Amino acid sequence: MMQKLQRFGAAMFVPVMLFSFAGIVVALGSLFNNPTIFGSMANPGTTWNSVWDVISAGGWTVFNQEGILFAVGLPIGLANKSRGRAAMEAVITYLTFNYFVGAILAHWGANFGVPNFNKIQITANSTNGGLTMIAGIKTLDTSIIGSLIIAGIVIWLHNRYFDKKLPDWLGTFQGSTYVYFLSFFAMIPLAIITCWGWPKLQLGITGMQHFIVNSGLVGIWIYTFLNRVLIPTGLHHLVYIPFQFGPAVVAGGLQPYWLKHLSEYAASTRPLSQLAPFEGFQIYGNEKVFLVPAICFAFYATAKANKKKQTSALLIPAGLTSFLAGITEPVDFTYLFAAPVLWIIYSILAATMNTIMWCFGLRGNITDGAIGIAAQNWIPLWQNHWHVYMMEFIVGLIFAVITFFIFKIMIEKFNYVTPGREADDQDVHLLNKKEYKEKKAAEKTGESDPYTARAKAYLELLGGPNNIEELSSCATRLRVTVKDPSKMGSDAEFKANKAVNVVHHGKAIQVIVGLDVPQVLEHMQTLMEQAGNSNVKTEQDNPYVERATGYIDLLGGNKNIEKLINCSTRIRATVVDPKKVATDNEFKKFDAKEVQRKGNEVDIVVGLDADQVLDEMKSLL
Repeated sequence: MMQKLQRFGAAMFVPVMLFSFAGIVVALGSLFNNPTIFGSMANPGTTWNSVWDVISAGGWTVFNQEGILFAVGLPIGLANKSRGRAAMEAVITYLTFNYFVGAILAHWGANFGVPNFNKIQITANSTNGGLTMIAGIKTLDTSIIGSLIIAGIVIWLHNRYFDKKLPDWLGTFQGSTYVYFLSFFAMIPLAIITCWGWPKLQLGITGMQHFIVNSGLVGIWIYTFLNRVLIPTGLHHLVYIPFQFGPAVVAGGLQPYWLKHLSEYAASTRPLSQLAPFEGFQIYGNEKVFLVPAICFAFYATAKANKKKQTSALLIPAGLTSFLAGITEPVDFTYLFAAPVLWIIYSILAATMNTIMWCFGLRGNITDGAIGIAAQNWIPLWQNHWHVYMMEFIVGLIFAVITFFIFKIMIEKFNYVTPGREADDQDVHLLNKKEYKEKKAAEKTGESDPYTARAKAYLELLGGPNNIEELSSCATRLRVTVKDPSKMGSDAEFKANKAVNVVHHGKAIQVIVGLDVPQVLEHMQTLMEQAGNSNVKTEQDNPYVERATGYIDLLGGNKNIEKLINCSTRIRATVVDPKKVATDNEFKKFDAKEVQRKGNEVDIVVGLDADQVLDEMKSLL
């Protein structure tokens, strides 16, 4: 379950990466069209105002189409294969769902508690009775929650049914068409349930908003602590995204809400705590600006004398990256492994610092490094709110000093192996997230595990980790594509390590393991990552892989194939040496209907699923 949640959190981050840039664009547009800073040249109707208004309009694209963006982004992170097609399926299904909702409410809105659906006009900066426009469709505003649910359904259907072989007479409905067919009918009951339940949920969200606001500093502290401490698990995305881009606090998310009202906040002399009381959940960028550089300085101060120069060469860029861009990974995952207790302390200090800043009235969209924070906060609001930012700098610097001394004292007292304190024969090195996970996995892998020995044996008998190009499984067997079959061990050696049998199809190997194949596969993947072969393909098994591998071998192997194209129901291969191509009967063993040859061109008549087989062949090449 944890791995699934981690994948989900990482997938949610795919579209989120666009928001930082879009936020800066919108903030700059608001800044340059602020008359209090640029005077009359920023007034409506001027060329200056019009140019920046156009630029801002482009920046708002990401925020105005959040639902579609998350519907596209989730399949990119979670689909097992053909992710582009999965994204297409998710988008069209998401739009279908909203068309269903709009049509249901247009006909029976009164029955679902939305009696004025046809009369409500959608206007900007309004709740619109819980309605919105999505790609020209008037529908319920389900925010990113709706798009994530629908994308999740499509991903499940895609992973399960995209490769399903249909009868030949239904062949045109395979692949994406079949997934959309299933999704289409799944959206009808979902749309009905949404029309009935979402208006009630919207009332609950409003109540949740009041609860969070009324929880005061306790809520701010818990939120910011969880947002930091959960980074190693990847679950922090599930904490902040519903606040920043979802409806957990305000409709549409806190970041778009801040940007929409930025000019209003800049022109007002009222305290930010009154202007934007909810935006206290958006100040967690302060630890990236103040605390992480202090941690880097602590690492440098505690480094061995003969390694200080090497340490500084690594830490200065890492500290500047955190300070300017808000990217903290190179520092985070280094001491997470060496001294996890320091990570807990850092999370406590970050939450406490932000809570104190909140108590002194700091509010804003302070989620990035100094560049993003300045563009969206300090520069446009400085004239009327400079005093709260001076407080932010003072508190931040105080906590930076506190963090430096706590880290320095603990590193020296407990002799943590942080950067610059490695053994003399080891280079100074900052870990990234992948290396951190590999180290944690290596810690947990022990000989007491009943699957470890078999996983190691199978890897060795398959020619070693570097001889494996593709590794997946079905119900009872490992499916492996190897680079060189001659490096493999004998079938008897596989059977001596509890394999039931081994099936050979050229480079495509099937090791029949039994019902515990998922556990053996997982251990093999871990061992391969530790051996440095983390780029191996691990897509779920599908019925086209074996045929694709067989056709490649029968065509004389990878080196004998110059080009592959799809010709309706057949695959046309251009080969180097036609003499190396196998007989027609050999192709028919892999479900080929017919083979036609003309010079260096070989046409394999496959059927209506030729494009799926061709995709697999190209991926193997």
